[in-house]
Formats: sequence, C-alpha cells, structure tokens
Amino acid sequence: MVLHAEAFSVFAARHGLPPLTPEDRARLDGRRNSEIFPILFGRDVAREEWQAYEEEKEGLYRELSRGRLEPMKGLLRLLAHYRAAAVPMALATSAPEPNVAHTLAEIGLATDFPIIVRGDQVARGKPAPDVFIAAGHRLGVEAGDCLVFEDAPMGIVAAQAAGMPVVALTTSFSAAHFAALQPPPSATYADFDAFLDHQLS
Repeated sequence: MVLHAEAFSVFAARHGLPPLTPEDRARLDGRRNSEIFPILFGRDVAREEWQAYEEEKEGLYRELSRGRLEPMKGLLRLLAHYRAAAVPMALATSAPEPNVAHTLAEIGLATDFPIIVRGDQVARGKPAPDVFIAAGHRLGVEAGDCLVFEDAPMGIVAAQAAGMPVVALTTSFSAAHFAALQPPPSATYADFDAFLDHQLS
C-alpha cells in the first residue's frame, strides 16, 4: 500500500488534487477504482474517464513497484501451512487484473492462487461483501467457516458483511484504528508471522 500511496501522490499532483490524508486512505483503500475516482474528483466520472485514470494510476503503481515488492512477513509460511493442512485458499481483491498479475509475479506467487476473485467481476465493490461471497462460493466453503485476512478498513467491513470472521493486519492502519470499527475485526496482528505464532503456540 505504500507503493500505491506513492502512485496516488504522483497522480494527484498531475491532476491538481490535494495529497491523500490518512483519513482519505481509510475511506479509499480496498475500494474499486470506479468508486475511488469520483470521490477523489468530487464529481461523477464517466466510465471511459475513470478507466483512463485507472490505467494512468495503476500504470504508475506497476512502474514504481517493479523490483520493490516482496511478500508480507510470514505470507510464504502461512501459504505453506495451509497447503500442508489441505485448506483451500482464494484471493479476493479490488485490484484490476493487470495489477493482480504484476504483483503476484513480482513476489513469486503467480501460480499460488488458483481461485482469484476481483472486484470488477462482481456487482458491487468493497465495502459491499460481494467479492468475499463470490470467493467463498468458489471455494465451496460456508461464510462462517472462512477466514479473511485484510489490511484495509473497507475490506474488513466487506468481509464482516459477508458473514466471515476477519483478521486485521496492521501493515497500513493501526490496531487502534481497527478496534474503532463497528464491529471490530475478530483479531488483529502485525503480520502473518504474528498470527501463526499465536495460533501454533
């Protein structure tokens, strides 16, 4: 998300928009671009226009992030643990397809998620629950038996609206920020290592 913030900073400067504040990030992170750009510009944005903005901003992200991405601390361990336990996994994201492919390839996980559900494949984006509901359906797992990991407030709201327990990761927002959500997440950890250390202790 730090790299997305860098890309948004460049985008905002190009278009005469004010820099994004932490409050802006809390409202925007996790949403689809079709919903982000009308908020940023404070007006209706036609489909063709937001698609052009998306290509510009996400192109900046891919350019800025090339060679700089690495898996979140503990992610590889988490994936190996769940694979060994035959736990099915899916990736549910608001990112557009080029970003999904780029990011997974950059961190060496291009083939690790056979089930990927994107926000542009469902009727409503986060904070609506659609992307998580679709992921649960494709996994063949009841909502209450799923476990969602999220680092964005809008994603936590969406997961809870889907009826799924959610673990918040404090990589972008503080534990205090997540604790103030109503309802708060099921649990909060610094990263995947902290989650696994607690679960396996």
